[in-house]
Amino acid sequence: MHCSGAFFFTDVHNNKPERNIAMTLTYLRYLVALAHERHFGHAAEKCHVSQPTLSVAIKKVEEELGIQLFERSPSEVKVTETGRRIVAQAEKVLVEVAHIDEIAAAGKDPLSGPLRLGVIYTIGPYLLPSLIPRVHQRAPRMPLIIRENYTAQLVEALKRGELDVIIISLPFGEPGIVTQPAYDEPFRVVMAVDHPWTAQEKIVPDTLAADQLLLLGAGNCFRDQVLEVCPQCQSSGGLQRTLEGSSLETIRHMVATGLGLTVLPSTAADGEKAANPLLAVRPFADPEPTRRVVLAWRVTYPRSGAIDILRAAILDSDLPGVRPIGPAPARENI
Repeated sequence: MHCSGAFFFTDVHNNKPERNIAMTLTYLRYLVALAHERHFGHAAEKCHVSQPTLSVAIKKVEEELGIQLFERSPSEVKVTETGRRIVAQAEKVLVEVAHIDEIAAAGKDPLSGPLRLGVIYTIGPYLLPSLIPRVHQRAPRMPLIIRENYTAQLVEALKRGELDVIIISLPFGEPGIVTQPAYDEPFRVVMAVDHPWTAQEKIVPDTLAADQLLLLGAGNCFRDQVLEVCPQCQSSGGLQRTLEGSSLETIRHMVATGLGLTVLPSTAADGEKAANPLLAVRPFADPEPTRRVVLAWRVTYPRSGAIDILRAAILDSDLPGVRPIGPAPARENI
């Protein structure tokens, strides 16, 4: 028996195919890629095929479905309203198909085979150097495929099945996604060594609005968390005087020049690796602002053993300033 991997519409009266819808799993991947990239060349590159191959496949699906899925123009490709619904269904199909492979792999050995890990930008550079060797020691046949991005992009990749687990910070809530806490991380105020505030043992959050505060760009969750610590930075005009940097490390370098001050998570501010003779670090006054870092994965993900190994490696990473959270039940977002 030959299995083409295609879906068929069948006439229930004579049990014969009415027409062959050329929607193989490969074609579904083409549809999803084009919907995300909105560019035939970029989508073809992502799918590792030529642009004519992808174009012909998309056209064939549209012809056999009898409906236009994409609006084409020289500068942009747009998904039609019906196309969006079909692409959404295609994504669900691809996730379920990937789930079959995951179940099979988990049945063999949950610690064998790559684990696709997503990490937000403000966690990855500080956690991964400690995490990777500890994961490798516990699961040497489970290499990590790592993607750094913003929370929203990582969550979408997780839902599409492109990632297995992500490391993000709260607040977060998404149906069908399980979360489990890993650690609480306090915030630090970082300033130049000759800044007047170095005479203080602890910094009161409200006073941040009195100086020039350097933050990450809009769209980064850590920026939002810092502004929650100091609401006056938004309401009293402090935000207008805020400068934006592309990364925490870039901001740290600007602070070292005396441009202003910043707030960093303890993993980026404490410890020998973060030491800089041009910088001074101070904790906040109580109650100390913190962020909670969690693991998140699909409720259907079958490799629970891999998640356990990852969490154990995080708790064992001895990150500066953080407070690990002991065994805690995973919680499904409904």
